Order: sequence, then structure tokens, then C-alpha cells
Amino acid sequence: MEIQTTDFRKGLKVEVDGKPYLVIKCDFTNPGKGSAFYKLKMKNLETGAMLERTYKSGVATGVMKPDLLEREVEYMYNDPDGFNFMDQSNYETIHVATDYVGDAANYLQEGIKLFVLYYNGKPISIELPNFVELEVKETDPGLKGDTAQGGLKKAIMETGLQVNVPLFIKEGEILKIDTRTGDYVERVNK
Repeated sequence: MEIQTTDFRKGLKVEVDGKPYLVIKCDFTNPGKGSAFYKLKMKNLETGAMLERTYKSGVATGVMKPDLLEREVEYMYNDPDGFNFMDQSNYETIHVATDYVGDAANYLQEGIKLFVLYYNGKPISIELPNFVELEVKETDPGLKGDTAQGGLKKAIMETGLQVNVPLFIKEGEILKIDTRTGDYVERVNK
């Protein structure tokens, strides 16, 4: 099914030239003289590559609605070929290749619930929750007198992720990390 220009918006998932994309930016321009147009900036959902296209308003776009399906899964383990998840609706094991997981692997811990995006029946990417809680495995000890107002130091989390944290953070503490930015948010009291 072809998508009309009036349906273009940020966050829309589309298929262009047989590839799935997510619209990152959508600008509408009505220049007064000439035709109005939409300028789209899109991210390829399989490769992460960016694409910019311009479409005249009211003209056939050739942009299609992609065959996408999102399923809730639970992360189980990884192996040399990729990552294994359990589908929460039917308890089947789903294997996602390492290339499609990418940097998200730094946030995966056993039992975390997330979403796998399928394109034409094949898993192509995972969508993490906005925040995860990870344990600090390694960091320099804090110095006496360190306060929340002080500087930052590196901490290595249980998944291997490196995060800048305040000087008062110690090994063994659980931290809330923003998966969108990779930044420390706060300590979690367990």
C-alpha cells in the first residue's frame, strides 16, 4: 500500500526502494511559487544508514507501507552467531544476528524484556527499553571528600559498557543507565 505525502511525519516507518526506513525528520515547505514539498530524513532499520529524499506534495511517492511486525521478547543468552531471545507470546526461541543487535548488546542482561522488529518475517533489529539497571563491575575507588558536585570517572558495567559516573560510585552498586544516550542517570537502591 502506497503512503500519501499527507501521511508523512516523524516516527513513521516506510519502505523505500525495497528497504525499511524510519522517518527521523520531516519538513513541509510551501514556497508560495511552485509546488509544496516534503523533505524527509530517514534511517535504514537494517543497516542504520541515513537517506534524504524530497517528495512533491500530492504526487505519487512510491513510498510503501513496510511489512513490519514488533514482538515482545526476553533476552536469554548470546552465542558466537548472535543473540537468543524468547518470544513472550509463544515461548519460541528467536535468533538475531550480531549485526542487527549492534551497540544494543552493551545493555543486554539475562531476563531483560524488549522488542524485536521483523521485516518480511525476518528479525532485523531490537528496541531496548529507555532505561536499564546495570551493576558496576569495575571502577576506581572514590577519594575521601568526593561529593555529588565533583567530577566524573569511568565505570565498567556488568555487560562491558563503559559509562562516566560521579566520583562517589563504587563497585557493586546498581546504576540506572539511559539506553538512548549511554549516560548514567542515578543509583538504584535494592
